[in-house]
Amino acid sequence: MTPALLESFPAFNPDVRLQPPPLERWRRGTGTDVAFVHVLDSGRPGPVAMVVALVHGNELCGAIALDGLLGRSLKPLRGRLVLAFANVEAYGRFNALTPFASRCVDEDMNRVWDEAVLRGPRDSVELRRARELAPFVDAADVLLDLHSMQEPGAPALTICGMTDKSVPLARALGQPETLLVDTGHAAGLRMIDRGFSDPRSPRQAVLVECGAHWEPASATMATDVTLRFLRHLGMIDDAWMAASPRLPTPARQRLVRVGEGVTAASPDFRFLLPTHHLKLIPAAGTPLAEDGARRWVTPHDDCVLIMPSRRAGVAGQTMVRLGRYED
Repeated sequence: MTPALLESFPAFNPDVRLQPPPLERWRRGTGTDVAFVHVLDSGRPGPVAMVVALVHGNELCGAIALDGLLGRSLKPLRGRLVLAFANVEAYGRFNALTPFASRCVDEDMNRVWDEAVLRGPRDSVELRRARELAPFVDAADVLLDLHSMQEPGAPALTICGMTDKSVPLARALGQPETLLVDTGHAAGLRMIDRGFSDPRSPRQAVLVECGAHWEPASATMATDVTLRFLRHLGMIDDAWMAASPRLPTPARQRLVRVGEGVTAASPDFRFLLPTHHLKLIPAAGTPLAEDGARRWVTPHDDCVLIMPSRRAGVAGQTMVRLGRYED
């Protein structure tokens, strides 16, 4: 891992209360020669759906969810289902004593999905794996990407991409409570933004931040939202739903629309007030952060902070997104 990435990790070591499941038994792919990718074909008409875990190697919740599905010998009732463990190289380096260090090996795997990057001359562990996974991503009609967040106790969030196109999918799942339409990341394109925002295509994709890293609630959310995804697509029945850990459906889902992302320019970036995920700042013009001579203030009343970073600033890194509730 590059020194810049190592320096970006917090000095503290949080309480790791999830055990990384042993994934070696899933190395040999199903229906493909690509390692850790399992293509489960019902033999019946239906959508091509993809569920992805471990885009970041230290986010255990998705791996737990997919390990559970494969361990129960899931076969979809219709269509074709792709279950993929993404950054297995980084995951293999996970150590509960230094859990942030296995987020990636060379670079953030969720910033490399632009076609020019994937087909360009650059090389990294993450790019090589993304190039293996890209044909599956590009063939998917609908995609669910499972992640978790830095902040302890952070409530789950569904990111619907940079347009409203996948909001109906997020609402159909009914979980989690908060939905987000954002502006992406200056550092590069995410998997859910690769072709899924094209208004000419019916394809949809959502990324669910299932809760805080290494907290049991994140694994329960990852399992619950994956089952909801598969049930929505008609790929599993109610018996599958009933036999797995479940969470109550929130009374309502609220959409936050991001108008601005705050991106670090240097390691001097710092917040000027205490922050936490979904914090509401009532007044426009409240000083929020600074980076050298650059200063940010809240752009409007009732500004919602989305996933403020707990890592030191690195040039190009999104430090927080600023939004407002629409409903």
